[in-house]
Amino acid sequence: MTKKVLAIIPARGGSKGLPRKNIIDIAGIPLISWTIKASLNSKYISKTIVSSDSEEILGIAIKYGAEIIKRPDEFATDTSSSEVVVKHLLESIEEKFDYIVLLQPTSPLRDANDIDNAFEKLFTSEASALISVCEYDNKILKAFKENKFGYIEGISNNQYPFMRRQDLPKTYMSNGAIYIINVEEFLKNESFFTDKTISYEMSLEKSLDIDSIEDLEDFRKASKIF
Repeated sequence: MTKKVLAIIPARGGSKGLPRKNIIDIAGIPLISWTIKASLNSKYISKTIVSSDSEEILGIAIKYGAEIIKRPDEFATDTSSSEVVVKHLLESIEEKFDYIVLLQPTSPLRDANDIDNAFEKLFTSEASALISVCEYDNKILKAFKENKFGYIEGISNNQYPFMRRQDLPKTYMSNGAIYIINVEEFLKNESFFTDKTISYEMSLEKSLDIDSIEDLEDFRKASKIF
């Protein structure tokens, strides 16, 4: 049976780090359009919806082929979580879906191939969720934390701080590009993370997240590679 997949692109109008970042001009088109195009070109995504409080962003989303949902102001603050935005959107539509994929517009180098490869990995597993990641320096495993008694202990265990880095397991960081989850699982806990979550690894270059002027410069360099 074909699985119905809803792509949600959250794009708040306000941004402190980089004003109007979601629609800033990148190579002649708005930043958000890179993610809309990736979503529309995915062979697994059934519908693409942009959620925003900004009429300007919603207008651009329509221009590039996405459907839209106007987000209430209370869900468009600096502290509004992605989970709250997704829940509001799911409650605002009548159509039912099997999976949702959250695609943040600040990850322009994540493309349709990444999305499709992530879905294929998830669909051939027994997992209920997937998060895209990039490899992270594993020396973090050698760090200590202070416990409630004031004594230090390893953040993972007490062996890793004394092991050679090459003997430590690889570590990964969420890159914010792709979050996929079964809808029923999301509604249970209102979280993108479950006990059966797997990862989809992306390169450091493709994991670029645009949140500052410096990120824009990095994007211009990286985009020439792809």
